Amino acid sequence: MRVGHVNKNLPFSSRLSFALQGLRLSWNGETSFRTHIVIAALTCGAMALIRPAAVWWALVALAIGFVISAELFNTAVERIADHVQPEFDEDIKAIKDIAAGAVLFAAFSAIAVALAMASAKYF
Repeated sequence: MRVGHVNKNLPFSSRLSFALQGLRLSWNGETSFRTHIVIAALTCGAMALIRPAAVWWALVALAIGFVISAELFNTAVERIADHVQPEFDEDIKAIKDIAAGAVLFAAFSAIAVALAMASAKYF
């Protein structure tokens, strides 16, 4: 007897396809996600121009990953919250606000990395 979700324990290619579909859904349905992707691309372009040390590339890549992951989790929380409770509810609003706060915190962390890099004597 199979227990759990039908998509469990599928081949890697299937699971990768699900993840890519999640990225497509986020791109097509979330302005904030598209904004973060554009900012990430512009940041990578700026990094290519200023050519900082490898450690700065690593820190910026982690910051970008942190922000985009937070945005994806926020999107998932919003979608499930809206599915579970389509009408306005104070608790659902609080849950969504907290998830949005996580994205904001991630963005502030990314800005801190940028400020640290800008103030570093040597890239």
